[in-house]
Amino acid sequence: MANIYRSLLLVIAGATQKELARQIKYLKVENEILRTRIPGRVYVTPKERRRLVKFAMGLSAKAIKHLVSIVHPETVLRWVRESRKECKPRQKANRGRRQTPEQLRRLIRKMARENDWGYTRIMGELKKLGIKPPSRNTVKNILKQSGFDPGPKRGEGTWDDFLKRHAHSLWQCDFLSRRVVTWKGFRQVFVLAFLHVETRRVILSPATFKHDAAWAEVQANVFVNQARADGLRVARIMHDRDKMFSIAFDATLNRKRVKILRSPFCSPNINAYVERFVQSIKQECLDHFIVFGTQHMDYLCGQYLEYYHTERPHQDKENELLLRPERASPADRDDAGLPMLREVRCRSRLGGLLNSYSRRAA
Repeated sequence: MANIYRSLLLVIAGATQKELARQIKYLKVENEILRTRIPGRVYVTPKERRRLVKFAMGLSAKAIKHLVSIVHPETVLRWVRESRKECKPRQKANRGRRQTPEQLRRLIRKMARENDWGYTRIMGELKKLGIKPPSRNTVKNILKQSGFDPGPKRGEGTWDDFLKRHAHSLWQCDFLSRRVVTWKGFRQVFVLAFLHVETRRVILSPATFKHDAAWAEVQANVFVNQARADGLRVARIMHDRDKMFSIAFDATLNRKRVKILRSPFCSPNINAYVERFVQSIKQECLDHFIVFGTQHMDYLCGQYLEYYHTERPHQDKENELLLRPERASPADRDDAGLPMLREVRCRSRLGGLLNSYSRRAA
């Protein structure tokens, strides 16, 4: 096959201009005859298309219309135009308006994240800080790209907004009940749990069989005094509409300048934080024991509460402890930078039910 192509090239190279024209005319007629023998349309592959464009690139439009028969001549002309456009070097785009500095973008996103402001208010705050704000559309686009609504929030807001706004002074309380064994048989014992929404710290009352108005009044006084002694603000306390929350309980808190918030009807998730704590102490501790009397109940609750505050990581707080003890001195580490196994100790509570790990002090 190679010898045939070599002979053909030698014939063409030695031919005169007139003879070359006669050969091309003959090849064109032969090609037309062959095309009549092929039924239907001829489809070319991308590779064949590139070959046709390569040899048609130096021909004029008139020559292409005269020669091409495998496809429509206009198709080959279009292929040539597209190929020239792809090969043409791209011109540098106009710079246009300069982009907003990234530091200013971060400041705009910070204001939108921490407030319910629209773009107009954010522009006013930037001007107050001595920063020339970008255009209105620029601020709006920055907010939209970051997933913020460019308009201000109207109305009373959501329940999540209320919790975030008042979390530092908001408490939730609920009753924890448990059947215990006494010398009179099984009886129901009650513990009142108070939870600070921002820090998730909990205060528990002593267990009792009789949760009357006098007992509730005492617990309300003890709770407020203990919370304020621990440096936790008490401005609002929320509880459900259970009849165990007596009028005397609410009146005592009001005298302590604490506002009472009762959860609305048919709203089971409003008091969710303290109810989640009640579920945790039951599942992780109380459900594993037969409780004998109020003293045993107080001991179990006290052990769990200390574990809950100082040893148990909390997922909602990025797996940190609520009350972090003093850090141990640096321990020996292995090649991977991890503490040596002999430096890690396990502390067990309630017979190994509650375990936590820490580094041994040097």
